[in-house]
Amino acid sequence: MTTADPPHTRRALRRFHVLAMLLCAIVGLDTLGSVAANGPEGLTWLAILGLLFFAPYGLLIAELGATFPDEGGPYVWTKLAFGRFTAGLNQVFYWISNPVWIGGSLCVTAIATFESFFHPLPGAWQYLAGAVFVGSAGLAVHASVVVGRRLLVAGAIARIVLLGFFVVSLTVFALRNGVQPLSPGDYTPTYLGLVALAPVIAFNYMGFEVPSAAAGEMADPKRDVPAALLRGGLLSLLLYGIPILGTLLVLPREQLGSLTGFIDACRAVFTVYGGHVTPDGTVVLTGAGAALAKVAAAGLIVGLLTSGTAWAMGLSRAQAVACADGAGPQWLGTISPRHGTPTRVNLLSTAIAAVVMLAALGLSDGDAQKYFTAGIGLAISATAISYLLTFSSFLMLRRKYPDVHRPYRIPGGRPGAWTVTVLTVGTMLFTVVALVWPGLGVGWFGTSGDAADYLPAGFEGHRAAYTATQLVPIALIVGLGCLLHALGTRHRRALASAFPPSCTSPATTAPSG
Repeated sequence: MTTADPPHTRRALRRFHVLAMLLCAIVGLDTLGSVAANGPEGLTWLAILGLLFFAPYGLLIAELGATFPDEGGPYVWTKLAFGRFTAGLNQVFYWISNPVWIGGSLCVTAIATFESFFHPLPGAWQYLAGAVFVGSAGLAVHASVVVGRRLLVAGAIARIVLLGFFVVSLTVFALRNGVQPLSPGDYTPTYLGLVALAPVIAFNYMGFEVPSAAAGEMADPKRDVPAALLRGGLLSLLLYGIPILGTLLVLPREQLGSLTGFIDACRAVFTVYGGHVTPDGTVVLTGAGAALAKVAAAGLIVGLLTSGTAWAMGLSRAQAVACADGAGPQWLGTISPRHGTPTRVNLLSTAIAAVVMLAALGLSDGDAQKYFTAGIGLAISATAISYLLTFSSFLMLRRKYPDVHRPYRIPGGRPGAWTVTVLTVGTMLFTVVALVWPGLGVGWFGTSGDAADYLPAGFEGHRAAYTATQLVPIALIVGLGCLLHALGTRHRRALASAFPPSCTSPATTAPSG
C-alpha cells in the first residue's frame, strides 16, 4: 500500500482526538428529543438498530479505515470501487449534508435552546443568532488542525458532562417526584414504530467514517481507527440510551416534541435545584435551578456546534481530496499551507449553510418545528444516499484488492462480509425511502393506520409539499455533482498527462500487495 497525503496536511490527530471526533460526530444532541417523542418504543428500536445497523456499520468502517487509511476516506474507497465520476457524485451528497445540517436542525435547535433558557429572539434577532451560529462553525472549521482538535475535545467533554449531569439530576428528580408509569407493553416494537423512527435513529448512529475522511491528519490511522471506533461506539450507545430513557421517565409523552423534547426534560429535572412544575405542566425555574439550567443550556449549544464542526472537519477534507483528484475544479482542492485546512471548501460550505438558514427561516414563517423537520430530513437523506455506495464499496474492494494487508478484518469470512453489507445497505435504503415517502407500508397487507398520519410535524395534510423538500434538493445535488465534474475536466486531463495509468495520482491511494 502506498499513501500520498495532500500537501500541507499535518498528522496532529492521535487516538484520543479521534475518539473525541467520533463522540462529537455520532452523539448529536439535536435528535435526542425526536426518539423520545415516540415513547418507550423508541428506546427498543434504538437497541434493535444498534445491533442490526450500528454494530455492523462500525465493523465495516473499521476494516475500510484501517486498510485504506488515506485523506478523503469515503471518496477514496468509492473511487477505488466504482470510479472517479461515481465517487465524485457520491461525495457531493456526503459533503452537502453537513452545511444543510448546520444551517438547518443544528441552528434551529441552538436558537430554541437559547430562547428557552436565556431570552426570546424576535424578528431579526433570530436571523442574527443564526448567523452567529453558522459563522462560528465556519471559523472553527477554518482554524488549524491543532485548534480543531482542541475544539473536538471540548465538545466531547461538554457532551459527557452535560448528559452525566442530566442523569444525576434525573435521579434526584425521580426520588423526589416519582416517574411516569410505563408498562412492559409500551416497549413492544412495531412496524409502525420502525417507519417513524428508522430515519432519525439511523442518523443518530451515523459518523463512524468521519475521522477516516481526515486520515491524513492522524498519527497512526491503521491502529487508531479500529480502537477508537470500538470505544466511541460503546460510549455513544450509553450517551444516547440513558438520557432518552430518563426523558421518557420524567415527561409524559404528550409533552415531548421532536425539537424540544430533551430541552423540556432538562428544564423539568433542574427544578430539583430551584423551581417547580405547575399543575398544567409549565416549568418555573428559580435560584440555583435557573442558574444551572443556563450553564447546561450553554453546554448544549456547544455540543450542537461541535457536532457540526466535527463532521465538517472530515467532510470538507474529503470534498477537497475529490476536487484535487479531478472530481471537481482544482481550486476547490487546495489545502491552506498556513492552517492545513481546505479553506475554499470550508468557505463554500459556510455560504451554503447561511443560505439554508436564511431560506428556511423565511419560508417557515416562524414555524421552528417545520424548519427543523425539513432540515433534518434533507440532511439524513443526503447522508444515507451517500452511504449506499460507501457501504457497497466494502465488498467491491474485498474482491478487487484481496491481497492488500488488512490490519483489521471483519470476522466470519465471506458470510460475515456479506452480512454487514446487507444490513448496512438495507438500512440506508429503507431510510431513504421512508424519508421521501413517510408512512411507507402503513396500511399494507392488512396493517392498521393511515400513511398520511406519518407526515412530519408541520406538514400535516401536505404530502406534496414535504416530498418536494426532499426530491427537489436531491435533484439539485445531482446537478451540482455533475457541474463540479464538468468543471474538473481540465484538471483531470492534466492529471492524466502527469500520472499515466501506471502511476499514482497524489490525491488517491494505489493498493498493492
